[in-house]
Amino acid sequence: MSSTTSTQEQGDGKFHFAIDRGGTFTDVHCKLPNGAELVSKLLSVDPANYDDAPTEGIRRLMDEHDPTGKKYPRGEVVDTSLIGSIRMGTTVATNALLEREGERMGLVITKGFGDLLKIGDQTRSDIFDLTCKAPEVLYEEVVEIDERVMLSEFFDENKSEEEIELLEQKSQLVQSSDSQDHWYSSNWPDAGVGKRIAGVTGEKVIPLRCPDADEIRASLQKLADKGIQSIAVVFLHSYVYPEHETMVGDIAKSMGCFSEISLSHEVMSMVKLVPRGHTACAAAYLTPKITEYLAGFTKGFDDGLMTNVQLDFMKSDGGLTPVNDFGGHQAILSGPAGGVVGYAKTSYRPSLDEDGNVVNKPIPVIGFDMGGTSTDVSRYDGTLELVFETTTAGVSIQAPQLDIHTVAAGGGSRLFLQNGLFVVGPESSKAHPGPVCYRKNGYLSVTDANVVLGRVIPAHFPSIFGPNEDEPLDLDGARAAFQALAEKNEAAKGRTLEELAYGFVQVANEAMCRPIRNLTQMRGFDITKHALACFGGAGPQHACAMARALGITKVYVHRYGGILSAYGLSMADAVVEEQEPSAVVYAVAKNDASGFDEDQDPSASIREARLEHLAEKARSTLMKQGYSRESIVIEKYLNMRYQGTDNAIMIKESKNANVQLPYAKTFVEQYHREFGFDLEGRDLLIDDMRVRAFVPGATLTPPPAVPLIGPPPPAGSTRAYFENGWETVSTYSFDDLTPGHEIKGPAILFQSISTIVLEVDCIALVTADGDLDITVAPKKNDNDTKFDHGKEEEEVEIKEDPVQLSIYAHRFMGIAEQMGRTLARTAISVNIKERLDFSCALFTSDGGLVANAPHIPVHLGAMQSAVRFQVEYWNSEGREGIKEGDVFVANHPQLAGGSHLPDITVITPVFHEGKILFFVAARGHHSDIGGISPGSMPPHSTILKEEGARIVAFKLVKDGKFQEDGITDILVNQEFGGTRNLKDNLSDLRAQVAANNSGIRLLQQLVKDNGLANVEAYMHFIQHNAEMAVRKMLKDFASKHGKRAHAIDYMDDGTPIELTVDIDPLTGSACFDFEGTGPQILGNINAPPAVTYSAVIYSLRSLVGQDIPLNQGCLTPIEFKIPPFSLLNPSDDVGVVGGNVLTSQRVVDVVLKAFKACAASQGCMNNLTFGDDRFGYYETIAGGAGAGPTWDGRSGVHTHCTNTRITDPEILERRYPVLLRRFGLRTGSGGAGMHTGGDGVVREIEPLRPLVMSILSERRCLRPYGLEGGEGGKTGRNLLIKKGGIVLNIGGKRSGSINVGERLVIESPGGGGYGERSPTPP
Repeated sequence: MSSTTSTQEQGDGKFHFAIDRGGTFTDVHCKLPNGAELVSKLLSVDPANYDDAPTEGIRRLMDEHDPTGKKYPRGEVVDTSLIGSIRMGTTVATNALLEREGERMGLVITKGFGDLLKIGDQTRSDIFDLTCKAPEVLYEEVVEIDERVMLSEFFDENKSEEEIELLEQKSQLVQSSDSQDHWYSSNWPDAGVGKRIAGVTGEKVIPLRCPDADEIRASLQKLADKGIQSIAVVFLHSYVYPEHETMVGDIAKSMGCFSEISLSHEVMSMVKLVPRGHTACAAAYLTPKITEYLAGFTKGFDDGLMTNVQLDFMKSDGGLTPVNDFGGHQAILSGPAGGVVGYAKTSYRPSLDEDGNVVNKPIPVIGFDMGGTSTDVSRYDGTLELVFETTTAGVSIQAPQLDIHTVAAGGGSRLFLQNGLFVVGPESSKAHPGPVCYRKNGYLSVTDANVVLGRVIPAHFPSIFGPNEDEPLDLDGARAAFQALAEKNEAAKGRTLEELAYGFVQVANEAMCRPIRNLTQMRGFDITKHALACFGGAGPQHACAMARALGITKVYVHRYGGILSAYGLSMADAVVEEQEPSAVVYAVAKNDASGFDEDQDPSASIREARLEHLAEKARSTLMKQGYSRESIVIEKYLNMRYQGTDNAIMIKESKNANVQLPYAKTFVEQYHREFGFDLEGRDLLIDDMRVRAFVPGATLTPPPAVPLIGPPPPAGSTRAYFENGWETVSTYSFDDLTPGHEIKGPAILFQSISTIVLEVDCIALVTADGDLDITVAPKKNDNDTKFDHGKEEEEVEIKEDPVQLSIYAHRFMGIAEQMGRTLARTAISVNIKERLDFSCALFTSDGGLVANAPHIPVHLGAMQSAVRFQVEYWNSEGREGIKEGDVFVANHPQLAGGSHLPDITVITPVFHEGKILFFVAARGHHSDIGGISPGSMPPHSTILKEEGARIVAFKLVKDGKFQEDGITDILVNQEFGGTRNLKDNLSDLRAQVAANNSGIRLLQQLVKDNGLANVEAYMHFIQHNAEMAVRKMLKDFASKHGKRAHAIDYMDDGTPIELTVDIDPLTGSACFDFEGTGPQILGNINAPPAVTYSAVIYSLRSLVGQDIPLNQGCLTPIEFKIPPFSLLNPSDDVGVVGGNVLTSQRVVDVVLKAFKACAASQGCMNNLTFGDDRFGYYETIAGGAGAGPTWDGRSGVHTHCTNTRITDPEILERRYPVLLRRFGLRTGSGGAGMHTGGDGVVREIEPLRPLVMSILSERRCLRPYGLEGGEGGKTGRNLLIKKGGIVLNIGGKRSGSINVGERLVIESPGGGGYGERSPTPP
């Protein structure tokens, strides 16, 4: 199918193609030899009719429009003599990554880190998935090379020149040992021994051990012998010292048996070993697939394709690159990038009057690209917004990429009714078999809903379906599929097929609105001051409704909106990027912390020289591609951060020559907008220098305003379903529209490549260019009056509607998630900002949990106790009550619903007209709040006050004023020492208040949009929905296993945790009785009741096994019986810091054991703190996950009650005085069974100056249990390696000094196995 639009531009006698090969459709934009434009769309996968969609699209258009009348038969090689250029965006790399169908490859990595990329940041993507499933790593084999480089800064900081010279001389005696390694790395070289060499950044490095060429060659040969021809080489600190990687690369090339050699420092020379390693692997894994695809593509053409045709591919950063320079890691967003360029060039334009004068400046635009498989959203405000680290299909990619947010909701997203909720995606029907209406025995999908509703009209959609590619969309088949769904689901009861389909469209719209809100609101942008640029084949069917839901009043639909990604390719820039790491100071903070010293510019000479070097390198590359020097534009960037933080921001060079330290000014402005505050008194550092050289693509002239000429004559009419039901509406053909035409909705406009649904009260104006400028009237409601409680009482009872329930579930969770993003954005501490150790939640006016974003599981449900305590406390007799402008803070575990003292909860009431409507709360782990040891996680505390400041109830904000003096007094004046980091405490508390304020604003907007009565009603409905899902799970369990369940497990000191569950099989109610649990102990593994509630709500949510709202309803069916003064209900003065991080894990293990769900996971968080009087550091360490009935346990992952990240090895060594000797899997530590438990990890750390290290851990004596005959996992061990090789087992809980040359080895437990092993054959 195709349509032609004449243009005034003269053709050059050649065909010029821009092609976007998407997951479902391939879109083609073609400029004909005479200059006319033509567009086409075809299925990306149609094996019965053609092998390659782009080739077929080119063939069809040339066959139809060759000016000489020449024919191009299918199956014959295409003559390229009339082809001038081909530009392509492709999902080949993305699909290969998603489906793990890349090239077989091997990973070559520093010794001791062979499992690092498998462990990653140790988190799991779905905290409630007991399988902890994760995408497979890309590499097939791993080779560890005995090489090591360390940074010298911390080791040398107090050493004299003579001492350093002796260490350099000593290095000559160090030789690579060929003896068998001991498990504790006894033959590894001493820290600090070796030559000091200036690296790429100017930082001094010490090559502790250089790789041996013979060892490298032998290791590579083993890979080659296994048929591996692609390798990625990833060495520690190669971004600053690449010589070792280069050596391996040279040897691999000389061997001649590797077709793809990816060196991490060449692929992306940035700090962070894990994402750089993943990126190198992606390049090695995907580039051969792209090469293979290109070979297949070129087979469809004659030899002139590679010699006479300009063949470019779109990179993830929105720039074009020649086919020979197109690497796999650059191709992840190749397809969506074209759409971003397309809407940026066509929608971000000033408004002109009829004489061409500027009336209004451009407004920011949100790109909404709804395809068949997923939806991409992005933002444009004059420049392409790039990010430099993203995660796709479990692989962290470190490369310039457009900031595109993807949600699994597209035209092909499958539709389900689950637990009374309408669910859209994330599963997709894909291009094959596709939706039901595609006539290929597909799945019920969003497209089917639009067909049933008359919003997609089969008569105006290409007839390309059926065995002969000549049948229309199958309306009857789609209706039958909805009928079948309705007949077997209670949630569809009483609904017509159209109401059912319309409900799914509404839920799909909300799912797609959610990332748009995140993209704007979480970054401080007003969503209502944007336009929505809609494209993609399915987008125009949803755009008007979504704009109204978002409060956006302008929607742009380009005349080529259905193929805008392809059209964007035709206008894209040719781009070359060059980048190198840096470690220099850009700006020096003033002594009085009042900004930067403008008289100092310490990096000036080296900065300008390096940026100009990169610019010339990039310019030269473009000139080799045939572009003139004069056509090339250079943009210079610095990747900058405040000293002591990890949040680097890429800053573009300012053209304002009158500003001192211009990069600093821009950085401070952007940092303040992004994070809400400034960090005074800190130097500004440069992490990377970057140059972007580009040749600008076509730029469109803004069209002048056009005089209105009224509505066009309709092409016909049709029945379509809108918000008020079926309506007979006019239909219009795009071909009949003239500039100045106005169309009032409801109406449907159709092209050969897209259908546009104009909703009720929307007006579309045809612009001078033939595009649609749609004005969306605000949502009609009288909800402002619904704030008035008196009027509410007169309203009719609100009945639960499954569609609205599904939409509110998205909205409530979206608000909690945005609170979390605000907290991470505005906090200062590593724990909250980078490890993400926090949770945010919404509550009803009585403190009932409505939505808890899935942040940290041990916080789930616990904050409800904290909120209800504050309500009761401040409203009790003699107290001052709760007033508008109050914000509460608390952390006391036993008295105030806390978990342990470092977890501080900030609670804010939401008022209207003097009445509390809701509460919002944010709980964050503070790095230090005093007590007997740094980090406030003492291994041997016995009473609560040894663990830090205790806050039962305090108004952190009173009458709108932050009570800094009062909270400072609480945090500092403690019997066993106050906080060691008050500045960070105060900053993080302010960030928690800011997070709550963001939740309040979003809740108030929700009430304004929908009415208070509706919001309150659906808060309770959503709780009831969760309750019913848990009751169903409990009844199902009782029917299979009986109405009583029992389990017992033990802490390492022998204290039992015993649980008996009695289930009412009729109602699904249950009593969780912990009678038999041991008494509270003289130690700190006592756990307050809130921790048990959190552990149980986490377990129940995991046992349900489907995505249900997470709220108080999960616990409504549960009665708790916890013996007083037991381990799980201790007195208010005993130590509990370990209960939150250790006992919580054991409670989950006991619950899951009682329900026969899976074997025990590691049962620990392995809490490690180290520091001195200058700094403190805290981390939790992964272990093995338990196996289950159908799965092996995952290795090296955080399980159950925690999900915090671990610091990247290069960041750890760059920021802290330690050397990470090893971080890998503890092979064989998982329990054996029919399904094997996951392995724990080994983490070996050596201090570079004397430090105090503390470890708080469990499962060092008693093994994680196996289930159903499976064996238990191995216990963990904590070892201290003394100088001389003496090994000390320091037990599960220990704090003490560790000196230079000594090493702490943490071996975390493995997970238990499940089921008996099959007998070994004789």
